[in-house]
Amino acid sequence: MRPIERLKLKIESENLWLFVLSVLKGGRMNARDLRGLIRKRFGFVYGNVTAYKVLYLLESGKYVKSERAGKFVYYGITRKGGAELKEAKKLFKKYFASI
Repeated sequence: MRPIERLKLKIESENLWLFVLSVLKGGRMNARDLRGLIRKRFGFVYGNVTAYKVLYLLESGKYVKSERAGKFVYYGITRKGGAELKEAKKLFKKYFASI
């Protein structure tokens, strides 16, 4: 595997929370719609179980909140989640500027 392919895989799989928070910044949505929007916006697909695990961890850390509406659960980013996303963007900018 080429180094760039490994980098892409690491960014997408180990940092899915970044993509989730980024998409939720645009408004509340359920996990299925979130997965589709990440595929459309960022061009990669991840497993259903992975999505729920990431959402669970984000919710337990109070970075997202959930609300049941009918048979769906909708997730939204919290103020704390927005602050974490902002910090992540700063970190990426710092690294990119140094490369």
